[in-house]
Amino acid sequence: MAGKGALVFGGSGFLGSHVADALTEAGYRVRLFDLVRSPYLRAGQEMVVGDLMDRQAVAKAAVGCDYVYNFAGIADIDDAKDRPVDTAAFNVVGNVHALEAARLSSAKRFIFASSVYVYAETGSFYRASKQSAERFVEAYHERYRMPYTILRYGSLYGRRADARNGIFRLLKQALEKKSVTYSGSGEAMREYIHVTDAAKLSVKVLEQEYENRHLILSGHERMSVKTLMKMISEMVPGGVEIKFGNETSEGHYDITPYAFHPKVGHKLVANDYVELGQGILDCLADIHERGHKDLHKHVEGDWLIMEDRNKG
Repeated sequence: MAGKGALVFGGSGFLGSHVADALTEAGYRVRLFDLVRSPYLRAGQEMVVGDLMDRQAVAKAAVGCDYVYNFAGIADIDDAKDRPVDTAAFNVVGNVHALEAARLSSAKRFIFASSVYVYAETGSFYRASKQSAERFVEAYHERYRMPYTILRYGSLYGRRADARNGIFRLLKQALEKKSVTYSGSGEAMREYIHVTDAAKLSVKVLEQEYENRHLILSGHERMSVKTLMKMISEMVPGGVEIKFGNETSEGHYDITPYAFHPKVGHKLVANDYVELGQGILDCLADIHERGHKDLHKHVEGDWLIMEDRNKG
């Protein structure tokens, strides 16, 4: 893998596949590693089908790669809260496998996909796994001088999302049922960032100034869930009924994730970005183009595909 080589663990998923695209567009030689072959694989990209828990396969995949991204793991908070052992195994131990592979291949940088939930006391086992994984990344730097960048993503949305993504679920309800229901309070606040903007920033962080830093990628779009749902209602012909359960959120934060105190992260935003309304319209177009054929599709073991990034 001559030249600038980048390996993306979890490269078949929502965010991982977009980052792989952004790396290719930036001139990197890209290798994807995931449980299933990426349906978005581009010409010139290399696909390795494998399991993050297979240390030999993970180490082999990293050979010749200058930059190693890890987007693999259990990405859904609601899924993680009932699977503590799996969450620890895939999100913490799996990340150590990726770290060790990067160290053995003498990678120039390890880029870890974390979450703004590292700041929270909410988020249950998902939050705990991200906090633990961050500490391992930092410890690898302390022990082996492994350069790193930790990316704490906010609420992502965009094409290629599935039912684990918050905005996707609302849009799916709006189109199929003419009704959207949010179990919590409509006053809950989120900072939305389009996945293509997050992907471009995830490549920009390879610049030297972002080495050994903690960065927040949550974009410009901060609004209440109620406002988001009203926006969706206005975009769908005929409108939709809006309902709130007003239940106490289990695992999710309402106004801010900031309660816990990990190392300070600086927010990185793009000057040129996808505006939320335009992004939602594009998501609606994406769902329509897919004809809902894969809205309920569940690939065996897909909880290892990061999509992480499907949180929100």
